[in-house]
Amino acid sequence: MSTQKNFSSQSGRLYIIGAGFAGQALANEIKTKAIFGELVAFLDDDPDTIGRKIDGIPVLGPIKDVARLLRMNPADEAIIALPGASNEYLKEIYGILKRAGFVRIRILPGMSQSIEGDSGGLGSPHLIQTRSIDPQDLLGRTPVAVNLKQSLSYLRGKRVLVTGAGGSIGSELCRQLLSGGVSRLYLFGHGENSIYQIDQELKVLQEEGVGEKTTLIPIIGDFKDREYMDFLLARLKADVIFHAAAYKHVPMMEENAVAAVENNFFGTDNLINAARHNGVKRFVLITTDKAVDPVSVYGASKYLCERLVLEAAAKAAEEKTPGINYMVVRFGNVLGSRGSIMPLFQKQIEKGGPVTVTHPEMRRYFMTIPEACSLVLKAGGVGENGKLYLLDMGEPVRIRDMAEQMIRFYGFEPEEDIKIEYIGLRPGERLDEDLWGRDESPVDTEFPRIRRVERTRPATVDPEDLLEKLSPLVRFDPARPGQYRDAALLREILEDAIPSLLPLRLAQGTTAHETVHGY
Repeated sequence: MSTQKNFSSQSGRLYIIGAGFAGQALANEIKTKAIFGELVAFLDDDPDTIGRKIDGIPVLGPIKDVARLLRMNPADEAIIALPGASNEYLKEIYGILKRAGFVRIRILPGMSQSIEGDSGGLGSPHLIQTRSIDPQDLLGRTPVAVNLKQSLSYLRGKRVLVTGAGGSIGSELCRQLLSGGVSRLYLFGHGENSIYQIDQELKVLQEEGVGEKTTLIPIIGDFKDREYMDFLLARLKADVIFHAAAYKHVPMMEENAVAAVENNFFGTDNLINAARHNGVKRFVLITTDKAVDPVSVYGASKYLCERLVLEAAAKAAEEKTPGINYMVVRFGNVLGSRGSIMPLFQKQIEKGGPVTVTHPEMRRYFMTIPEACSLVLKAGGVGENGKLYLLDMGEPVRIRDMAEQMIRFYGFEPEEDIKIEYIGLRPGERLDEDLWGRDESPVDTEFPRIRRVERTRPATVDPEDLLEKLSPLVRFDPARPGQYRDAALLREILEDAIPSLLPLRLAQGTTAHETVHGY
């Protein structure tokens, strides 16, 4: 979730919702900089605070009553500074502010995992961290509060590499890692623009006093290049790797099956080999519920990535390599990622609809990007070598319900103003996703919302064997030129190794030889 410096240049009146630690910190910054308009008042529901003045600024409330008396002009703005508030309370506050006439509403988002009060926290919040409120702030469950200062202690003074650092998950990991005291943060990705953007954003955050003094090093590269990854890690001397990079779009990867396997499976193998060869002590793979009994090429590629990491951990254990912790962290969908449905729904609503939903009963597990990343960082520290961890996603959410909530967020009524159109399942999709498979069982840990997944039967898939079989499809082999980029053969090989891929394909009325592309 990126920060945005889009404060109004107009000399409007500012109201801070919440007179606690976070609200007071923002008020002090506003008064110090004196460029964002006139700070008029705090609005709060705390009866012990209402009627007081904090550094000369009155605290008015209750919010519902006071907001009705305000007379807004277009330049006026409300900034919600309630880092510990539940989603239900935020929905209520948002509705009150909209009815009061506020057009500009900003929020200090996802901060429950980094602001724990003025003692023992990770520092004060800053205006640079606020942004316009959007649906992900109000949908889903209330995120769990994670003490990042405690969670990130294992990274202090370490060199940390984040792959896919320009993506939704990777970039949020980097924002939170700013507060971990890491000595160097390597921002690795193959997209020049996305790496540039996160690098610049993190530098601005540092300039505004967010986090600690960490050296930021942007790196453009591709982990599909085996020699380059070994060359790179030999020079970076990274202590920890968070592997967030992957091709993720399910229908698109069905059409580009070889590219999905080449990037996700072969690329992860390159990264693991380079990490082991160059003494990386801690490796955290971020994976997905689509890897559970996979029915898509993307899911299969991520399942194979899980096997690669767990086998690398087993080898390290056999070799009695000290201090090695290679692990997997699995979770479902995240709200607001670039590949998620929320940006698509938003664009469809902005053009007047229809909002397209695959099936009225399709369900998915959701959590916010900041919560997912804070739990990944937590698991990376408490996790043990060779273990697969699962983030507790709560209850699955119907996509239809989410579409209706988003339509209402933008001030419309479903079906009356904005139609919902059901378009049917796309290739590689299923109605429901599971968080653990038929041969797996979740086990509670001592850490809230982090579970460990144990296998009830040994895995039968040999990733090393599949790498060998798939190699001439991914890397041109003069001895077998006809196999290069053969997507039909790739599907046959994958379906033979991972039986869950086959039933859905047969149900869709296709065969392993029917494919769109051979990329």
